[in-house]
Amino acid sequence: MTDSSEMTDRPLIDVEAAYLYCHEVTRREAKNFSYGIRLLPLPKRQAMSAVYALARRVDDIGDGALDPQRKRDLLAGVGSMVDGLIAGRATADESADPVRVALADAARRFPIPLGVFHELIAGVMMDIEGTEYKTFDDLLVYCRCVAGSVGRLSLGVFGSRDVDRGAEYAETLGLALQVTNILRDIREDAAMGRLYLPLEDVEHFGCEGARFETGHVPAGADFDGLVAREAERARLLFEEGFRLLPLLDRRSRACVGSMAGIYRGLLDSIEKRPTQVMHGRVSLTTGRKSRLVLASLLGLIR
Repeated sequence: MTDSSEMTDRPLIDVEAAYLYCHEVTRREAKNFSYGIRLLPLPKRQAMSAVYALARRVDDIGDGALDPQRKRDLLAGVGSMVDGLIAGRATADESADPVRVALADAARRFPIPLGVFHELIAGVMMDIEGTEYKTFDDLLVYCRCVAGSVGRLSLGVFGSRDVDRGAEYAETLGLALQVTNILRDIREDAAMGRLYLPLEDVEHFGCEGARFETGHVPAGADFDGLVAREAERARLLFEEGFRLLPLLDRRSRACVGSMAGIYRGLLDSIEKRPTQVMHGRVSLTTGRKSRLVLASLLGLIR
């Protein structure tokens, strides 16, 4: 009789059911991501859903209400599962895990660098430890872990005409998306006790006394200037990261172009009216997202 401590490489659930589960996670939790991956052929769409589902699990552990040690234990468990995926082994419990089953199948189809998930886990550990970032370069270390990693994992599914340059640009595009996320979620993150804005910039613009979780900025603080500085950095990362697009096949290029285009659209909106991030999450209308998807299909996003 097999128990959860014995190793098996035989999935205990149907692979198609596992992919369907990952698809539902992606559809429910990642609206912008879903807009992009629907442009991919089915095998790549399935693989991207599997990658996202495990990344979502890691993020949910970090953002959840459990005590820090329990979070560390759960992340260690995910890390062990990733090592098992790489080695081609799984416990009986893991063989019944739809995310693990789907990702194992995806990794057989595509050269997904599964070990990169450890970088994502390391980034979420920074959140658990309450890491602060004095400079923008310090922040980029975190962003490379939590977003650059996802860019490189995704490139394993997309493929690239130049693997080395593709990985570099995919990581950079991930950084651009993450810095945009940080600007969009200033208030939400502050409510969780997190501040991702570089501390030296917060101080330079007189915002060190801000209560971002309530939308309060001290009199005389230049919050618009603070947002403008980080937005300009994000825009430069987008410019570099968009060099990835010519290295991809047409449908992968459309997928990446639409996802990145939506986030660049968010950045445009935030730059025009920075204070809106203090009043709620900034988002684009469904119509505008649809137009960006169409533009990406036509090759107009670059």
